Amino acid sequence: MLLRLPTSVSEAQECMTEGAVPIGGATLVWATWQRDGFPDHAMSLRDLPEANAIGREALGAAVVLNRIDGRVPEVLRRAAATVGTGAVRRTATVGGNIVGSTLRCLLPAALVLDARAVILEPEGVSETDLAEVLAKRHLLLNLRWRAPIASSYHKAAGEAGGPSPLVVAAALHSAEGGRTRLRVAVRDDDEVFSESTVCHGDVEEDLRTLRNGSFGRLPAAAWELVGRQVTDLLARPTDA
Repeated sequence: MLLRLPTSVSEAQECMTEGAVPIGGATLVWATWQRDGFPDHAMSLRDLPEANAIGREALGAAVVLNRIDGRVPEVLRRAAATVGTGAVRRTATVGGNIVGSTLRCLLPAALVLDARAVILEPEGVSETDLAEVLAKRHLLLNLRWRAPIASSYHKAAGEAGGPSPLVVAAALHSAEGGRTRLRVAVRDDDEVFSESTVCHGDVEEDLRTLRNGSFGRLPAAAWELVGRQVTDLLARPTDA
């Protein structure tokens, strides 16, 4: 297998046109390749500057999870810290977790940040929403969002070989007219739900509004965790 490491967007486009298979840390495909055979050509974005951004409003797809630190909002930092073992986090990438994984531990965090996806295609670079990226499995360059006022993330304890642990992510954003918008996302088993509401100044009213949407399908344990996370978040003035 020939691994190519483009250092520019134009070089990466050339690799795609020539049929190179995009890979990150390969933690999710290595076993499949060992069983079914390795591709002739592969491409990693680890040397592409656009795919290595780490900041308050951007995160590159080639960033390995153990590099995600206090430069990004709390919700993303905590999400990355809960993925797998230390060995996995030293290899697995943002793009692999969101696009290549079925668990997608970073997805709830990205949803509550209202993140947009910058993708690379042979025709060029464009921006789209996360739903399209997941549906069409685009090659992700980076995520971009507006910095939240505050954010939080909780992942319940799970058992090896058991169902995916429950995840609740939440973030507060500035909205028009000086108001605040609350965004919440939940991963329950392999399903991810997200809802948002303009804050009313009353936690119970905010929770009722959220539950009128897709969160009405959540089991009691998941809804209880949503309530705790939202209550705690609304009591915090700034992101940490």
